[in-house]
Amino acid sequence: MYQQIMEQIKQRIAVGDWPPHTPLPSVRELAVEIKVSVITIKRAYLELAREGVIVTQQGKGSWVNDVLDMKVLQREELMQHLEQAGKLAKSLGLPEEKILQLLKQFME
Repeated sequence: MYQQIMEQIKQRIAVGDWPPHTPLPSVRELAVEIKVSVITIKRAYLELAREGVIVTQQGKGSWVNDVLDMKVLQREELMQHLEQAGKLAKSLGLPEEKILQLLKQFME
């Protein structure tokens, strides 16, 4: 569960919803908002801090790291979406040429 929360936070940062130095909700606020335990949120924040995505200071809260390499985060987000799209295309039996054609359509 904490990994899903991490991915959702990374996604919000990658798409620009939470730019660098944006304060994150407190652990308790987020736990109540999404109806999970405080421990789950603490774990997600701890892992995000270890990855350098957020900064946390005792008594001051957590915020998006202002020295975060947004290109790396955006690339990771893109790779996750492409992986999901690839799996879905495979399950639909779409040929590679059709997938590439569709991708090119969205890049124009």
